[in-house]
Amino acid sequence: MKHTPTLLVIAGPTAIGKTALSIQLAKHFNTSILSADSRQFFKEMSIGTAKPTQEEMLGVTHYFIDSHSISEEYNVGKYETDAIQLLDKLFKEKDLILLVGGSGLYVDAVCNGLDELPEANENIRKQLEATYQTHGITALQEQLKELDPDYYAQVDLNNPQRLLRALEVCLSTGKPYSKQRTGAKKERNFKCIKIGLNTDREELYERINQRVDVMMQQGLLEEVKQLIPFKNKNALQTVGYKELFDHLEGKISLNEAVELIKQHTRNFAKRQLTWFRRDEQIKWFEPKKINDIISYVQKTIKELP
Repeated sequence: MKHTPTLLVIAGPTAIGKTALSIQLAKHFNTSILSADSRQFFKEMSIGTAKPTQEEMLGVTHYFIDSHSISEEYNVGKYETDAIQLLDKLFKEKDLILLVGGSGLYVDAVCNGLDELPEANENIRKQLEATYQTHGITALQEQLKELDPDYYAQVDLNNPQRLLRALEVCLSTGKPYSKQRTGAKKERNFKCIKIGLNTDREELYERINQRVDVMMQQGLLEEVKQLIPFKNKNALQTVGYKELFDHLEGKISLNEAVELIKQHTRNFAKRQLTWFRRDEQIKWFEPKKINDIISYVQKTIKELP
């Protein structure tokens, strides 16, 4: 019996186990996975983005993994368009598709659409970029904290592109960026069921620390060396890459870089949870509770209008 086209969203902080769980779910429901991770699109970034391996993906079709090159500009607006077009096709074959990732903005873009925010203001953008080049990311963080403390509490503070865009909107409109994200939903021809994965903080932080150690063993430093020509790209101004670029430039030791990656990843996980917790549609589970999750999904699908 056909049911309402349904997007099953698996969200949560980094290192919580979204990949492993989503592959189990995709196999159980015989369906495919769309990645909503803003860095897994890029072919050249694998170790530092904890991409699923070819072995892990076996038997499950994944979209938006290795779909672009780091040399291309790809952003959340383009992703929204591409993901919705793809879902229109996929829902002709399947009633249930998975959307998996920790990039809250990308998940929101697919489920609800993006807010229509003001066009980029060239002059303001240039001034902000000059501030960033001269005084670094800390200057942008301080300015955002002053102009929009609410968004400051949610945003990935190590992502200069997000900071620049928020500041640009604040300065060109005179209003906080967070107040202009109306949350007005676009009509979608599918329903969303949202699962959040979380566990106690100590365990999550331990998983993060272990994951960083594994990434280093897998050759993250070599991956970063290969990416030096692209180091100014937005996707590389992020945790795991930025710290190792600093090490390669002689600013910090390798040990310091690894400790900073762990610390910044833990900070990032905290912000991801802040972002996802504001979504009341998310039903939270421990990552190992796969049977409970399957039961919840099946029950919820039956109840959909």
